[in-house]
Amino acid sequence: MAVIPSGVENGAAWEGATWTGRPKAERVGSERIKSLDVSEGTRDVSTSLDTTTRLLASLHVYHDDGRHSGAMNMALDEALLEHATVPSIRFYQWRAPALSFGYFGEFGEVAIHERERDLVRRWTGGGIVFHGDDLTYSIVIPVRDSVFAESSMNIYKKVHRALADALNGLHESAELGACNRDRSRRGALQVALRRTGDRRSLESAIMDRGSNCFANPVHADVMLNGQKIAGAAQRRTRRGLLQQGSIQGVDLENDLAEQFAHALSVNCSERQMSREVLDRARELAQQKYGADFWLRMR
Repeated sequence: MAVIPSGVENGAAWEGATWTGRPKAERVGSERIKSLDVSEGTRDVSTSLDTTTRLLASLHVYHDDGRHSGAMNMALDEALLEHATVPSIRFYQWRAPALSFGYFGEFGEVAIHERERDLVRRWTGGGIVFHGDDLTYSIVIPVRDSVFAESSMNIYKKVHRALADALNGLHESAELGACNRDRSRRGALQVALRRTGDRRSLESAIMDRGSNCFANPVHADVMLNGQKIAGAAQRRTRRGLLQQGSIQGVDLENDLAEQFAHALSVNCSERQMSREVLDRARELAQQKYGADFWLRMR
């Protein structure tokens, strides 16, 4: 599930932000959504971070075992951002096969899937993400946390470096970086086919202007055996930064979530959603993410 008002890719993308265009910005109220061209001014981040260094000094961890609708999942992420005082990560899955697409996405590009999947427009930008067997996460960094001052791209890299380190600790061979786009498209289609068996719909989504996030790896996405397995999207507001990401095509029964959280911070504490967050999420799910105006705004 995501790069966003000040996120990444036409608003940072869920596909690790589909950073393919020139930098540009769009005002949405008091929030800013911007694009980053990762082909400029980037450096190699393929080596691990020092094991004594973590991105976050402390981290609240939410293992959301209840499977929610697309609208509720997006609403919970936004509600956590609204109430955040400490950085947090929420791990979650989906009540039914779902499809999320970015804030800037065109509903017409995903309408073909409306009968077979729960469709939801993300608050972050980016392309199309198929949800079902993936592990989805959201990271919230409050504006008062020192990490918020870092660039969106730097945070994006560090989060994905932590994920790659977690995977490598579980005997995988994950790395960051850009890779051959044509080969990645074929790999993404093969992974998606194993999950759904619907070749025509998936191939259409992947080839249609490269809108499928996992068909288009970019710099600092997480790669495994030449295929993209994780991308993310960000949104910055006056309250903080939200990064939403999806991890696909890996074994989720091996404590990956726990390893990922501890790669982000040595000071992790498990938490439960507060009543205030849950109440606000229900409101957002009904009035925003589950509303037709939001889904079909473009």
